[in-house]
Amino acid sequence: MTTSLNGYPRLPARLSETRRALHRLAAYVIAPTRHRSTGRFGLRSTPNGFGTPRFDDGRCVRVDGTTLIDERAGSRRSHRITSIQAAADFLGSSIDTETAAEHDTPALGLVDVDLRLDQPASEFLGAWFAMAFAALDRLRTDGEAVAPSEPQLWPGHFDAAIEEGDDAHRGSYGASPGDDAIDEPYLYLSAWWPDKAGLDGSDPFWNATGFTGRVLRYSDVAPSVDPVEVAYTFWREARDHLR
Repeated sequence: MTTSLNGYPRLPARLSETRRALHRLAAYVIAPTRHRSTGRFGLRSTPNGFGTPRFDDGRCVRVDGTTLIDERAGSRRSHRITSIQAAADFLGSSIDTETAAEHDTPALGLVDVDLRLDQPASEFLGAWFAMAFAALDRLRTDGEAVAPSEPQLWPGHFDAAIEEGDDAHRGSYGASPGDDAIDEPYLYLSAWWPDKAGLDGSDPFWNATGFTGRVLRYSDVAPSVDPVEVAYTFWREARDHLR
């Protein structure tokens, strides 16, 4: 396993468990901490993990592996991640079940129970999000994108994504670390208005289930390839079909 994703390493054994735990931490603690200060809750890829953009006062809250870091002007505190409640207490925040949660966010669960994060799995997720942000930035700046948004790591869904396209051909382009429907990392394009775009639902190109779009599973990617190039090529080809 390599945290750079070079060569598409074997998935860590405890990836699903760690993903769900960090998803809960992102949606119920980290994103609400940003929201209380800025009115926004989108997250970003950060070194070895994910976290908030810097607040106006310079504060940044982020996960680095299995460590929670709270950076402020001239100071940096760290905390080994244990429970949801301990993380909220460390940040001087509180658990918020409403602000950032979505329909596919894991339940809050027991807030005083150790999340039992796996270091290799957490590092893999950090590398996955870093790859996603690099590829999404390439897609949105390649000269073909129409009204693209900035990449966000949406804490409720726990995926990195942008939206792009005109009124009839707009869609979400993203990289999920896995969810209840697909229990492995995957890339996707979800078309917002298939009817407006005139998409043929019987076209095997649109292979997603549960939404009109296309997915590429981690297990379907050949080894020893550049993951940023794979993601960009997948999204570009899907965009061409959507148009």
